[in-house]
Amino acid sequence: MRRNVKEQIKILLAERDVKMKELVSELAQKFGASTSLSNFSCKLSRGTLTYNEVLDICDILGYDIEFKSKF
Repeated sequence: MRRNVKEQIKILLAERDVKMKELVSELAQKFGASTSLSNFSCKLSRGTLTYNEVLDICDILGYDIEFKSKF
């Protein structure tokens, strides 16, 4: 089953026991991101996070993105 970005990010947050508010705060501190919790939630819902934002989130949560060939 393929999950959308919102579901995947929420799973990662739950695995690390991190609240979305804490993530947004950490993004602001570490990368100078000036987004609000509301704006971040909307981006998640719409699926409009940039790849760089996803990389930043993964960095904060201690994950790497790995590409795997389907063939």
